Amino acid sequence: MSKSEKKQDASITWFEIPADNPERAKAFYSNLFGWKINPFPGNGDYWHIDTGGADDSPDGAMKRRKHPQEPVVNYVSVDSVDKFADKISKLGGKICMAKTAVPQMGYFAVCQDTEGNAFGLWESDPAAA
Repeated sequence: MSKSEKKQDASITWFEIPADNPERAKAFYSNLFGWKINPFPGNGDYWHIDTGGADDSPDGAMKRRKHPQEPVVNYVSVDSVDKFADKISKLGGKICMAKTAVPQMGYFAVCQDTEGNAFGLWESDPAAA
């Protein structure tokens, strides 16, 4: 990395756990780690996971599993979903879900690495619409 390049934080900022039985999974993770898991308002199949860690530790979500092999997905904080999506394609990865807005929060995309593992990109932007 040259001195002119800015180092990207690129830390895990969010995760999603798919569950066949969300109530069973909620009980498991709540009892195991003490996580607080509550529904997001207006979304019956998506629950916020408060890990209770330090302010900079990632929280996540639990969601109803859509297909049998759906994996846990970790989201990495980046400065630009578009820039990293281009880089992923150039490095042999794939974009599985294109850049999508989460109004007033930011943008995400779901990707796949060269080994077939899913991961997400997250770009914070309060102006997202």
